[in-house]
Amino acid sequence: MSSPERDELMRLVQEIPEDQVPDALRELRRHLQPVRERPWPPAFFASAPGDGVSIAEQADELLREGFGR
Repeated sequence: MSSPERDELMRLVQEIPEDQVPDALRELRRHLQPVRERPWPPAFFASAPGDGVSIAEQADELLREGFGR
């Protein structure tokens, strides 16, 4: 959901003359906090216990059986 201020900002951005876009962009970037590197894979990967059997190893068998039918 957008706020009235965000809506106004988007409207104003559309009104910036093309030759002033680089300066406006540079100024806006000064006010943003850099996003920190996110570790990969995320912590929730492999959070569920498995039986050690790869589904890829069973692909032919699963497809032959109709994949859950």
